[in-house]
Amino acid sequence: MSETITYREAMRQALREALLADPRVFLMGEDVGKYGGTYAVSKGLLDEFGPERIRDTPLAESGFTGLGIGAALGGMRPIVEIMTVNFSLLALDQIMNTAATLLHMSGGQFNVPLVIRMATGGGRQLAAQHSHSLEGWYAHIPGLRILAPATIEDARRMLAPALADPDPVLLFEHALLYAMQGELPAVSPAYSIEGAAVRRTGTDVSLITYGGMLWPALAAAEELAARQISAEVIDLRSLRPLDDATIMTSVRATHHAVIIDEGWRSGSLSAEIAARIMEQAFYDLDAPVARVCSAEVPMPYPRHLEEAARPNPARIVAAVREMLGR
Repeated sequence: MSETITYREAMRQALREALLADPRVFLMGEDVGKYGGTYAVSKGLLDEFGPERIRDTPLAESGFTGLGIGAALGGMRPIVEIMTVNFSLLALDQIMNTAATLLHMSGGQFNVPLVIRMATGGGRQLAAQHSHSLEGWYAHIPGLRILAPATIEDARRMLAPALADPDPVLLFEHALLYAMQGELPAVSPAYSIEGAAVRRTGTDVSLITYGGMLWPALAAAEELAARQISAEVIDLRSLRPLDDATIMTSVRATHHAVIIDEGWRSGSLSAEIAARIMEQAFYDLDAPVARVCSAEVPMPYPRHLEEAARPNPARIVAAVREMLGR
């Protein structure tokens, strides 16, 4: 049996399940308690689980992320919520220099079973300081697992295996998805956070993307189908480690690749994926790899400029048509 819920509700169900299943699990972050979370994901959890397990924190990302690391080292299973990805930069030292390195620097003695959730992406007219897509930055760091749930099922199912991981896991939840409604499939014994997913099969071009950009890519694939162009859509799901095998299998079949990444083009995750395709599938390509990324500007506030700056179906369709000469 499946049910129709929102992405937000799927995340809330995942949090509640984790809190019920393991007394070591607790949630901490700004406004997660009485306010119910900036995106209403934790609404109602304070009443059910109390302030010991749903902990409101001061506006001090470095401090409460450090507390989460300490709690993980002490045997707890903390979930740290950082309101938006740009605020995570205030905790970057804790994430990169402590959480990601302790296992290595302790000679394998100390794991850090910490989950950090944060909202990411633009599209909400929050301007230059609250519209970042920095997942690619974190995917650069050894010692972290980076996940980008783009579907209702991944929003519901990714948290449990993330909490079971003995090392730090970062979940990037695109803020535009919280209100998205869809079907939550019944629990599958085959569900895994390992690997990418083929969300649509196709024969002419591979559209490779993740997170909030999955849906513009699928919309573009629909438009391309109306033009007799068959696009395969790959949802990466995991940004570190990347699933090279699924990417290369698709590219070897379609012989064309377009990467859609809401991050800035220079030094982006799309650049890493393009390099891997060139290294592993160069002779299978019939055209250079193309990328559709956000404009290299701080995100504008006016809606029409924000829409122009971010990847959208029209830009994806144009890139594919140029590649295929159609």
